Amino acid sequence: MKKILTIIGPTASGKTAISVALAQQINGEIVGLDSRQIYKGMAIGTAQPSLEEMEGIPHHLIGVQHPKSEVAAGHYAEMVIEVVEDIINRKKTPIICGGAGLYYRAITKGIFEGSFSDADIRKKLEKEYDVQGSEIMLARLKEVDPDYAENVHSNNKKRLVRALEIYELTEKTPSSHFQDQKASPSAKLDLFTVYLDWDRSVMKDRIAERTEKMLWDGWVQEVQKLLEAYPNKHLHPLDSIGYRQIISFLNGELSESEMKSKIIIRTRQFAKRQIQWFRREKVDLTIEMNPNRMVEDIVIEILKEKSF
Repeated sequence: MKKILTIIGPTASGKTAISVALAQQINGEIVGLDSRQIYKGMAIGTAQPSLEEMEGIPHHLIGVQHPKSEVAAGHYAEMVIEVVEDIINRKKTPIICGGAGLYYRAITKGIFEGSFSDADIRKKLEKEYDVQGSEIMLARLKEVDPDYAENVHSNNKKRLVRALEIYELTEKTPSSHFQDQKASPSAKLDLFTVYLDWDRSVMKDRIAERTEKMLWDGWVQEVQKLLEAYPNKHLHPLDSIGYRQIISFLNGELSESEMKSKIIIRTRQFAKRQIQWFRREKVDLTIEMNPNRMVEDIVIEILKEKSF
């Protein structure tokens, strides 16, 4: 079987536009690889492609999951593989598109707890442990993963820091990862991976511009609707970047400018982690991106490859 064309890159890197343009050239359909775009009712805040942006190209695993449920990486991988096989059986060309490093690893290698590590994040957390104290750090873990926190003593610095490192790096709890270990798919996909590489300063501007647009498009109202639809319920997807800050704004804990600033900062930090993650993955083609490059030229560069 041919390798599956896969477009990856950090948030706001232009993956959707390139994937759609590719699909138009090779009779393709797009399969989402995003830990938040899969949820219903979160189109603005997760930057799900609009009907206009899809340009008539079928998209899969976008806005299909109920926000009350949490999708484990192993289960997500199984869904991706199933959709890819269906597209191929219909004589179409699958194009995987997304920025979820954890899910990317799940469809290529499976999931195991030891695969999540970042020295910079670990050093930061170790310093916070020393400065803030063990009880504050344990309280942070209890907030995001109360089940796992029951098994961690506050004086166990290594284990406590490790748990928080996993959460900061992947935005999924240690408990979720242990479940994924058991649920990792036996089947894997053979990918031809294209990585979109942007200069960090340009990415900062793109993230700020996109955040402004998302807020203008009604992101705050989207969060209000979710809170009204599920009163007194904790929705795991609302722990995502942006949603947490908007909830704090709605609760009167942040001003509008503070909310916007925090969203931009956290998104930039997330993009940095995505970049660090993908640099550890094997990719087949790196595209040097810049604002002056036309999508058509990038598509031509990708289609020159004959490996998919």
